[in-house]
Amino acid sequence: MDPGFLPDDRIILHADCNSYFASVESIDHPEWKLVPMAVCGDPESRHGIILAKNELAKAYHIQTAETIYSAKKKCPDLLLVPAHHEKYTAVCERINAIYEGYTDLVERFSIDESFLDVTGSRHLFGSGREIADELRRRIREEIGVTVSVGVSFNKTFAKMGSDYKKPDATTVISRDNYRELLWPLPIEDLLFVGKSSASILREHGILTIGDLAQADPKSLSFFMGKAGIQLQKSAKGEDLSPVLPTGHEEQPKSISHNVTFDHDLVDPSEVMAGLTLISDQVATRLRRKKLYASVVQIQVKDVFLKVINRQKALEEYTCSTRLIRDTAMALLQENWPAGKPIRMLSVGVTGLSMDGAQQLNMFSDTVKMEKARRLDEAVDTIRSKFGKEAVRFGRGLKSND
Repeated sequence: MDPGFLPDDRIILHADCNSYFASVESIDHPEWKLVPMAVCGDPESRHGIILAKNELAKAYHIQTAETIYSAKKKCPDLLLVPAHHEKYTAVCERINAIYEGYTDLVERFSIDESFLDVTGSRHLFGSGREIADELRRRIREEIGVTVSVGVSFNKTFAKMGSDYKKPDATTVISRDNYRELLWPLPIEDLLFVGKSSASILREHGILTIGDLAQADPKSLSFFMGKAGIQLQKSAKGEDLSPVLPTGHEEQPKSISHNVTFDHDLVDPSEVMAGLTLISDQVATRLRRKKLYASVVQIQVKDVFLKVINRQKALEEYTCSTRLIRDTAMALLQENWPAGKPIRMLSVGVTGLSMDGAQQLNMFSDTVKMEKARRLDEAVDTIRSKFGKEAVRFGRGLKSND
């Protein structure tokens, strides 16, 4: 068992290539490793931006996304190299092929980052640290790129481990040391805490990851909602998200779409047009994902921002624009006074299935269903050829989105 881990813990790795674009460019030009070098969009333009830089360029405090003009002011001798994205993609494939030799659970996080779940691989390749060290050695020797690897019992801490020490390092974030290593870090260092979230947290005295982990959940929920609770779970090491292999797409639990209109809807024809527009968005996403729904939901907001939510179970699974629209309209008519202004409309579906086409009610009107199916397929075909605006419902309505 890996030291500092519980018997039933997962062993997650996050592998992050160091200065990736610059490292790939240096494979064929090892002399570039000896000088400050940066990959940029347009070396001839002062207004082009820096895409990546090597370790020597970092010493001049050159930042990704700053202009070439600014970078050259910091380092006049900076070597500028144009980007070759096809080369970066090819090397990425070679690196991930090495990862896949150790586990089939490899999730690409970006072109130069991947998560690996090696829980079931340890009896073949050793502990999480040993696997990480071997991956670093092989990629350095076989490809010429260095990698920093974080090892932990969840994805959040593994990612933070790969950031903890660079370049070419392995950092283990275990149950024994995560409070010591991560909790003193500024709140911005926690995965998925952006500028806006960090600003809100700091306003409430939450300055470090440890502060967030130990914050009162009720207070946190009050000023940040569900997002705050989820971030707190991450800070406490309670991220349970799985490593999803390449090509895997989780089936959604629901699909919805809402529109806030630029004027309040009162006229029945406008309400119908609005519901048709929104239902079409939902049904199109269902068909694209090859899913069928068994429940239709609506949400309606009035001019005073009062909201109602209603739903209805269907007699058969569907991905039909018309059936979803008609069900939503029936719900609206049953629960919203005629003529009462509508500021926002939302239509959603849940109870999703991939084999819903086979779960039909024996009393369904199969002729109508077949006509609706053919119409939807025709619309989808036209849009795939000529763009989504080629066929659009509710064209006369405008939203504030």
